Amino acid sequence: MQAAASRRQAAGSGILVRLGCLLLAGGWLLFAANIKLFLKDGTYQLAREYKVEGDRVSFLSVDRGEWEEIPVSLVDLVKTQALIKEREEAARDEAVTIKEEEKALKEARREVLRVPKEEGVYLVDGDKVTPVKVGESKIVTNKRRSILKTLSPLPMVTGKATVELDGPHSPTGTANREPEFYIRLSADERFGMIHMSEHKGNRVVEKLTIIPVTKETVEEPDLVETFRKQVGDQVYKIWPAKPLEPGEYAVVEYTEGKVNIQVWDFFVAPGTGS
Repeated sequence: MQAAASRRQAAGSGILVRLGCLLLAGGWLLFAANIKLFLKDGTYQLAREYKVEGDRVSFLSVDRGEWEEIPVSLVDLVKTQALIKEREEAARDEAVTIKEEEKALKEARREVLRVPKEEGVYLVDGDKVTPVKVGESKIVTNKRRSILKTLSPLPMVTGKATVELDGPHSPTGTANREPEFYIRLSADERFGMIHMSEHKGNRVVEKLTIIPVTKETVEEPDLVETFRKQVGDQVYKIWPAKPLEPGEYAVVEYTEGKVNIQVWDFFVAPGTGS
């Protein structure tokens, strides 16, 4: 965690250094950067700076380190000035980009401070951030119902099974059809949002198919298309790409190919607008 914080601090410092250098260089571009003083014969002189004085062009030669003169009639001033303008515009564009990067970095720092330090999922409601209780998932087969322990092996079952939450409704609800959540991960795990269906008065997190010979388990969650944005080390914001229909949903953290899904369930209230 300390190493990650140091990397973020170093990245922020790098942006500030680049910005400072560009702002300093902006007013002295002709003097700090080498200039190609193009001649009409197709060649050029490399200069630190130049100035037009009557029918002569004076320039500070990079190669020889002294001022020299050349007839203005031999110099392609249009091409020379066009290249200088192009370089100035590129420097200004980069300075704007760096300012935008710095602004985004500051906003991300402010945003991550909103998220509690404890790992979990938090519902965003304006300026309010509310923790969502993690649900107790259970493996359900036609013979038994057992609690799903995180990172524990799947019980020895064959055929079909489901991962379910008890009860038809989540205790956490929202009237927002496009709810936003923060998730602070415990490790580099996959995460997303699912739509839960109903089964005998309970909510189905995902369907499982267990292949008898290989004991391979195929997971079939009903994933919701989402957008996500990283706002800190192991901290993300997640929200649906489209307004959600009223019903039961959950933010989930899981490992691909293992039945160790963690579920933070919520509902979208019926009759709400988009």
